[in-house]
Amino acid sequence: MTKLLSDEEMIRVYLPSQPTHCFETLYNRYVNKVYRRCLSLTQDSVKAEDFTHDIFLKVFDKLSAFQERARFSTWLYSIAYNYCLDQLRLAKRINTITLGESSEYDLPETDETSLRDEAIQLVQQAVERLSPEETTLLRLKYEDGMSIDELATLYNIKASTVKMRLKRSRDRIYRLYEKQHSS
Repeated sequence: MTKLLSDEEMIRVYLPSQPTHCFETLYNRYVNKVYRRCLSLTQDSVKAEDFTHDIFLKVFDKLSAFQERARFSTWLYSIAYNYCLDQLRLAKRINTITLGESSEYDLPETDETSLRDEAIQLVQQAVERLSPEETTLLRLKYEDGMSIDELATLYNIKASTVKMRLKRSRDRIYRLYEKQHSS
């Protein structure tokens, strides 16, 4: 019976009386997708597993606060994306490396590597300025490989609307990139 209910219906029906059952069903529906999202951001299977576990603990704690302003999956993917980025930023700030005495680590950085890294950083900064909804849609399409039709079904909108939203988001990233690049 729970497989027939949408995520939102399940939360309304089961959360008040059977929160464990509700969460378990939602977990089973989304654990693989959240793991793949984490893996695409971290490029590390161990971190992706840890992050997935942490994300679902966070979602379980906040499930009663879910207000259905967006679909549950969109809400979940936003939490997952933001959590991963926060953890990666934190790791960069406190990352320490022990260097061996005999190793040479002073490799000159080529101009091409420097330019590529700068371009990647500018694109990432542009993506960070998008709304969570725009970011989630882009990641579902380009990282998770969802088709236009799958996205239309997920968001309960027409395929043409999905295409337009994707185009507007890509155009916005390009404009933000250009603005940052010329600064």
